[in-house]
Amino acid sequence: MRTDIFARLDREPEPPKIEIPRMSRTRLALFGGTSAFYAAIVVAVLASTWLVALDWKVMLFRPFEQWPQPHAFLDYFVVLGQRGPTAVMVAAWLGWRSWRQHTLRPLLALGAALLLLNVTVGAVKIGLGRLGPHYATEIGSAELFAGGDIFPSGHTANAVVTWGILAYLATTPRARRYLSALSAVVSLGVGLTTVYIGTHWLSDVLLGWAAGLLILLGLPWCEPVIARTEVWLLGLRDRWRARAPEPPRPVAAGAPQPGPVPQRELVSQLESGTAAHEHAPRHAGARPGSASRTATHTPVRPHTGRPERSPVSPTGSRRPPHSRPLPGA
Repeated sequence: MRTDIFARLDREPEPPKIEIPRMSRTRLALFGGTSAFYAAIVVAVLASTWLVALDWKVMLFRPFEQWPQPHAFLDYFVVLGQRGPTAVMVAAWLGWRSWRQHTLRPLLALGAALLLLNVTVGAVKIGLGRLGPHYATEIGSAELFAGGDIFPSGHTANAVVTWGILAYLATTPRARRYLSALSAVVSLGVGLTTVYIGTHWLSDVLLGWAAGLLILLGLPWCEPVIARTEVWLLGLRDRWRARAPEPPRPVAAGAPQPGPVPQRELVSQLESGTAAHEHAPRHAGARPGSASRTATHTPVRPHTGRPERSPVSPTGSRRPPHSRPLPGA
């Protein structure tokens, strides 16, 4: 009997039902409000309004010089917004969830969210081409269409999506509230940290928050595609298992292992069996042409004593030629 932790987890009951979020009226209202906020930020930057002036004021203030104490810690904290490390950590947790719940939906939802993030945020970054604070050339300028890729903030949007997907996939209302608060704190902290260390404008962070939130709010529209993809993958797995050869059966310890018989040995066995069958005696009354079922017995030869045996040497005495004479001879 298995006693490891995985065997105990297999015996645990599965969740009764996994609730899939739907596009409710509240979610639609939030999606519309966030879309309007997103568009307002883009227009404000394109028109070089007060928001761009605020970006320059914050950048010239140089927060990392005003408060240098938390700089070392925030250099590590901002990693929670990098796509590679966060995707690996969250994918490991959701992979365990998929195994426990016997469904691929958590991993597929994460993949769909990251795909939407790369497409939407990447397209706006390349299309607007804004330069970051460290590469700005003209004070008061929006630095757009200059070959940059800083607007919106990818760190901020990734933090919203990667940590927010945990709240989206939560199975209980309590877990959803706690995970929503945790993802909000992490995404707010990552966005403000990029402004503190001077890698992003403030407007970059605002647009990054809106971009990540739009992806989380629009994920219910992707649920039918996620469900069809899961059915296709599970069907592909079943077909692969049906075509796979069966594994060899285990052999008990100490049992003889079957092996290939050499060709010469096989031919000699067949010839000896044929000769024994031809010279085997037949029972009385046996029909001609029928094989005898009695075993062939070799006649017993009489045991001869030592004097009756033939000498080892062909002729002559067995005494050595230079043997000493016996006493008295």
